Amino acid sequence: MSPAIKAPLLPNQEPSSSSSENHGSFAGAVFNISTCIVGAGIMAIPAAFKVLGVIPSLSIIVIIAWLSNVSAGFLMKSSLAGESTTYAGVMKESFGKSGAVAVTVVTMVVTFGSMIIFSIIIGDVISGNEKDGIIHLGLLQEWFGSHWWNTRFFGLLFIFVFLFLPLVLCRRVERLAFSSAISFLLALLFVVISSVLAIIALVQGKTKPPRLFPELNDGGLSFFSLFTASPVIVTAFTFHFNVHPVAFELKDPLNVLSATRISVILCATIYSATGLFCYLLFGDSTMTDVLMNFDQSTSSSVGSLLNDIVRLSYAIHLMLVFPLLNFSLRANLDELLFPMKLSLVEDNKRFFALTFPLLISCFLGAIAIPDIWYFFQFLGSTSTVSIAFIFPAAIVLRNVNGFSTLREKIVASVMLVLAVATSIIAISTNIYTFTATEET
Repeated sequence: MSPAIKAPLLPNQEPSSSSSENHGSFAGAVFNISTCIVGAGIMAIPAAFKVLGVIPSLSIIVIIAWLSNVSAGFLMKSSLAGESTTYAGVMKESFGKSGAVAVTVVTMVVTFGSMIIFSIIIGDVISGNEKDGIIHLGLLQEWFGSHWWNTRFFGLLFIFVFLFLPLVLCRRVERLAFSSAISFLLALLFVVISSVLAIIALVQGKTKPPRLFPELNDGGLSFFSLFTASPVIVTAFTFHFNVHPVAFELKDPLNVLSATRISVILCATIYSATGLFCYLLFGDSTMTDVLMNFDQSTSSSVGSLLNDIVRLSYAIHLMLVFPLLNFSLRANLDELLFPMKLSLVEDNKRFFALTFPLLISCFLGAIAIPDIWYFFQFLGSTSTVSIAFIFPAAIVLRNVNGFSTLREKIVASVMLVLAVATSIIAISTNIYTFTATEET
């Protein structure tokens, strides 16, 4: 007999003939998950191609995409075998209260960090940034010149007040399906235009052959530094904290597995195309936030227009992804601080008391932190690898509800070993590199 399914994040209602109107759609689930995956991570994928080379990068994207889909399946299977309807609830069933607290805290770190990364990139696009002594103008400076009102602080302040605030006040994730669809289409537009620009440059002979494999000679990268690029790709495929909210707004929560599979395939394709074509277009000058490469002047007005469209379209994409992450962050923080309270959507005072401080903190973080690459490395080698792989694998191996098969335990064991080993190497290499840099 299958376990009863509860619908979190929604007010309890009596069943009625019109209750299906309260369920989310399958298409909305695909768009919400796809939008959650294709976030800021895509901006650092071309830099990962530069570090790893084309073939290793494509291989890692395929492997991580498959593992991400498998681990999401682990989470949902465990949920349906037990009685929990949240990621934290599944961890609580397997590891007690400490497990629930661990996944809640890590999820908040991932989502809050990702929201800051989104804001940093949006700030780079609209107000520019300075990298290695080179000033990269934002769209507002290029269009109107440099003024006090289009500095990074005031540009982001406008975005937070007039765009982010109305979106984060949505209380059901399904209501964000339309904005998610627009956001995903904007991401596709970014990929198409980048690909066209790369193909044109290739035909005109303005590109250099990309490296198929990383340089490991004395003048190139060390072997262990390659592990610092892999976490960037892991971060780009971390969506697991939104699986449960999306699943339990569907009529049949199991449908989220098909939605996840479709989303992962779409996003792996987008990542591969973006990494390959942007690396082909910019070569060794590819920056950690590839949008800053598109501020380069071109010899034609059409080229300049396309560059502006690329930057603006993806900035809008990130603006529309932002509320999805905020939704997960707010829900997890509420579960951590008020585990015995009523649903968050029913308590206006608690809802606003969580929403506004989170938004203000994210704004201040985006102003204080200048670069996304180190943030990606930190998140990818610690928090995101735990959310995407370590916790789901541990749940399968713990097997509290007796749902795990032998094959699943083998896959989970391999997943756990690879995740922990890669994370340790990446963290150690980052610490060594940072220490060496400080000494010089």
